[in-house]
Amino acid sequence: MAEKDMTEKTLEAYNDVFADIVNVLLFGGRRLVGEDDLEDETPRSIYKADGEIHEEERDVAKRWKDCGVRIALFGIENQTEPERNMPIRVIGYDGAAYRSQLLRNKKNTEDDDKVDLPAAEADLERAGWSVTGMGGPPEKKEKYYPVVTLVLYLGYKRHWNEPLTLYDCFSIPDDLKPYVNDYRINLFEIAWLSDEQLRMFTSDFKYLADYCIQMRKQRDYEKPSELVVAADKDTVKHYDELFKLFTVMTGDPRFEETANEVRREGGPRTVCEVLDRIEARGEVRGEQRGKLNTWLVAVRNLVESTKWTVDQAMEALGIPAAEQKEIKAKL
Repeated sequence: MAEKDMTEKTLEAYNDVFADIVNVLLFGGRRLVGEDDLEDETPRSIYKADGEIHEEERDVAKRWKDCGVRIALFGIENQTEPERNMPIRVIGYDGAAYRSQLLRNKKNTEDDDKVDLPAAEADLERAGWSVTGMGGPPEKKEKYYPVVTLVLYLGYKRHWNEPLTLYDCFSIPDDLKPYVNDYRINLFEIAWLSDEQLRMFTSDFKYLADYCIQMRKQRDYEKPSELVVAADKDTVKHYDELFKLFTVMTGDPRFEETANEVRREGGPRTVCEVLDRIEARGEVRGEQRGKLNTWLVAVRNLVESTKWTVDQAMEALGIPAAEQKEIKAKL
């Protein structure tokens, strides 16, 4: 689970992937967030409880620079299994993000109070700026910004069946409810996205979304759907990260192994190319297994009917030396 979580973070941390996720899930496919409009935000927050220092870490967090003025923070939390405490976790993350803004602004305010204003004005005039009629230095403005957290549910075996709001996490007496603020998480069930939503993705995230959807519908993934790839023309941008993620999602090392082989040979870096090679290898291995089983039965029959040794039986059947060791191991 830790390895899967780490590889998901690696792919989503790329600005083009992060922006793509936000634009599709929050803005209905409108390209409001560009990859150059994002800055990395530290995903860690520190708090003190029970006399000890603790650390919380989001999966991915970035700042959105809107025209250099307004800033919003989007955090992404990955879940492959429903978690009952997710609303409590998210309110903790978001609260920590707001608290860090308070502390940062307080520090900036204290630093500004230490500035020698007449000297600062003189520096501006020497630099060619006019301060006449400005009424002193520009007014300091609080630079707080909203925080938005997306929870991406990557499970496909069942719908999210755990609380979506803080109210649902515990029992609240009716008389007390008006005084307890609720908190709703922004949950997106990737395996249940519509075809229209899947078409909107332009980054490598579309392959992960397509995988989750196909696994929900048919419990199998043979090739990308036509909604995300057009006749082998789609080249994967974050090639290594995507196929490492496929390897840990499926538990099948052939994804990463075959992807590395394609890269070394200089072939087209597409999902279709890698999957076609995996399928071809599977057919060859299937034929080899069938032949091996036939030889295995023949050797057993000869040994039982003639009292030959296994080596004598394999020699009589003309079994290649490369397969003899495996047959011995199965007898």
